[in-house]
Amino acid sequence: MGDMWGLTARGICEYDGKILLLKVRSRSSHDAEKWEIPGGKVKKGEFFDQALKREFIEETGLEINIESLYNVIQNDYTACKTNEKVKSIQLIMKVSSTTDHVEISEEHDEYKWFTREELGELIDGEMLSKAAMNSFKKVELGGNL
Repeated sequence: MGDMWGLTARGICEYDGKILLLKVRSRSSHDAEKWEIPGGKVKKGEFFDQALKREFIEETGLEINIESLYNVIQNDYTACKTNEKVKSIQLIMKVSSTTDHVEISEEHDEYKWFTREELGELIDGEMLSKAAMNSFKKVELGGNL
């Protein structure tokens, strides 16, 4: 059997000069207690933009507008339920919201709006999820987020 491939859409949401990140719940088998970019898997037959909007509402309660492509990364992982190896292509989009009022789901322990300086500290301290780390380190911080 060949490799399994998946598609994930994530959104970097900036509001009032700060970037929204979600803290992965402590009991998660992937990236526990690390900060990640909101988003998730694209379901079969779903357009990635609709998946990203759905995931944002589910994870943050925010309705977003998708502005532009920010980065594309590959983030391989092992599926929790099936133990299968998955190669995941992740589309990292720049998104916007008209509010900073967040209501997180049970998937995360907390949320925070980070300044660019604080984001740099998270990168230096390796406190970001693998996907978030790869997303930010390939793009110049202070650039067009």
